[in-house]
Amino acid sequence: MVKNKIKVRPETRAKAGNGTAEKSAKKEMQQKKTMIPLRELNLTSRFLFDEVMEDAATQQEALSIILGRDISLLQQIQSEKELRISPLARSIRMDVFSIDEDEIVYNTEMQNRRKGDLVRRSRYYQGILDTSLLEPGILDYNRLNQTYLIMIMTFDLFGLGKYCYTFMPKCLEVPDLSLDDGAVRMFLNTRGRNDSEVSKELTEFLHYLEHTTDAVVEQTESARIRRIHDRVRQVRSDEEIGVKYMQAWEERYYDRQEAREEGLQEGRTEGRIEAKRCMAQRLTKMGLSIEQIAKAAEVDIAVLEQWLKEDTVHRWMEGGSGEEKLEVNIEESDA
Repeated sequence: MVKNKIKVRPETRAKAGNGTAEKSAKKEMQQKKTMIPLRELNLTSRFLFDEVMEDAATQQEALSIILGRDISLLQQIQSEKELRISPLARSIRMDVFSIDEDEIVYNTEMQNRRKGDLVRRSRYYQGILDTSLLEPGILDYNRLNQTYLIMIMTFDLFGLGKYCYTFMPKCLEVPDLSLDDGAVRMFLNTRGRNDSEVSKELTEFLHYLEHTTDAVVEQTESARIRRIHDRVRQVRSDEEIGVKYMQAWEERYYDRQEAREEGLQEGRTEGRIEAKRCMAQRLTKMGLSIEQIAKAAEVDIAVLEQWLKEDTVHRWMEGGSGEEKLEVNIEESDA
């Protein structure tokens, strides 16, 4: 019995296509809704942190709280400053770069994600920063500026409950002997527990970074934090910065989408290659010639020979065999 074929009208196909497009657009809109409005960002957001700290007076207030002394910065503040010592070397991008009136250099970073390389990363940043401070021809290394590399983190990198971990090189054999090379690295933890060991202003500031709200500011006694919050309000209400934030978010969103699609495509390609390699292994065990296997797997003979050599080495390392069979097949291809 012949079954009747169901005909689909062109307009029905169009509607189906439009439905798919609408679903895709709707899904994209839902993903975009995850963007946190600028007015709700905390200072732990690198975007807000950079925009707020571009103001020299605000960065000055923050550094004064962190270091526990008055800092007088020069007016030139750079956010996302890029440094590179060679076209072949990896560049670094500093969140907020500033210099005070005593020519002390500060690089302040906001870090939200725990990474296993943060300590070594700080070392690399320090090296690149130092290299950029001396102009060609200067022979006296005492001309190097004193530097502070400050990483503010929303987690405890060392797990000891401290709000602040400060590192300066010292002699292991003589603990009281400091190298005094002018380099200081500080790791701040917004969730420390040693309140009695640091200033109240620092603990309030670190708490404020994660909870950048009017309610929190109303409870603080710190005039510096209040002035920082004035700058935050100004940034949040700036229309140009709002547009800049949306553009930056969309760029990152589409970058992530492209990376995800490239990753999926790469995964599919690798899967097809692996399937062909498995086929080649099976056909080799069946005794087929190189030419026959290459034709069945749809690959060049040179590629196939490389695969088989790699498989032979792998089996040999595992204590297996198969080398003689491979040599016969390769010799057949050379004939």
